[in-house]
Amino acid sequence: MWYVVHTYSGYEKNAADTIRKVAENRGMTDLIIDINIPVETVTELVEGQRKTTERRIYPGYLLVKMVMTDDSWHLVRNVRGVTGFVGSANKAIPLTDEEIRAMNLEKQQDEPEKREVVIGYKIGSTVRVISGPLIRFIGTVEDIDVERSRARVIVSMFGRETPVDLDFDQIEAE
Repeated sequence: MWYVVHTYSGYEKNAADTIRKVAENRGMTDLIIDINIPVETVTELVEGQRKTTERRIYPGYLLVKMVMTDDSWHLVRNVRGVTGFVGSANKAIPLTDEEIRAMNLEKQQDEPEKREVVIGYKIGSTVRVISGPLIRFIGTVEDIDVERSRARVIVSMFGRETPVDLDFDQIEAE
């Protein structure tokens, strides 16, 4: 069963590594089966450059697949940085099958990873073109195509409103 473990924020990886190491040292790897820190890959545009980072989905929490016994409970509970299990008082409550599916913990190997793109503008925002033949032009975002990492921007050229398709890294918020 999967259980949710609360940690100090920022200690998730440290706590997970310690749980693995202690379980291995005590010969309890048959009780502590898997540890997961849910993360998502995020692509952001920072100063016109694409930057891909991993961001924790649930900061301050990690998920442990384990056989719940007194020994395994004490092992996890007594790791530095762990504040306890999610549940009531001294009783950890396992995740339901629906929650496991929603969190994609039992992930299929052929399933593509989802990516989130974070950009500093939205439809209707005023942007400046920072590279390409239209450099220094100012325009308004008309459409955003996340799949192709492009935005349609309306710029004024020769006294006319002209739509142009630009890559996300060619424009920045004004």
